[in-house]
Amino acid sequence: MIGQREQGFVYAAVLVALVVMGIALAALGDAWNGIARRERERELLFAGHQFRDALMQYYRHSPPGAPRHPYQLADLLRDPRVPAMRRYLRKIYTDPITGSAEWGLARGADGAIYGVYSLSQERPLKHGRFARTDQNFVAAATYAEWVFMFSPGQAAAPSLPP
Repeated sequence: MIGQREQGFVYAAVLVALVVMGIALAALGDAWNGIARRERERELLFAGHQFRDALMQYYRHSPPGAPRHPYQLADLLRDPRVPAMRRYLRKIYTDPITGSAEWGLARGADGAIYGVYSLSQERPLKHGRFARTDQNFVAAATYAEWVFMFSPGQAAAPSLPP
């Protein structure tokens, strides 16, 4: 028969084991969260580059006398300025940081779209080693400051994040 002292020891050992497992699972959860955030950041860079490339193509394929920049993102899916089907994007990407299809729009004085940005106010994990066209992201305090903008004379952005 097991004595009272031995039963108390097993109970204490089980409690210690549960605490250790809880701490290990919490650490694993933090690591997983960091990995998932970095992946969402890469997806944001990819989607932003796709939007920037689409804005550049829209500008470069403008018929004479037509607006050079779109007034809504849907114009990048099907160019309303030409009779033939012309697409610059296959889909409107979801913002991977917010999980929403809504993007912030950088508009010019004429109301046309010159760029897009995430509406997230989270702090970015990445602060360096950006593509040449994204060097202004280095000092960004939030993802909303990562503006994927096309302005005439700008070189094409890479379609894949570094």
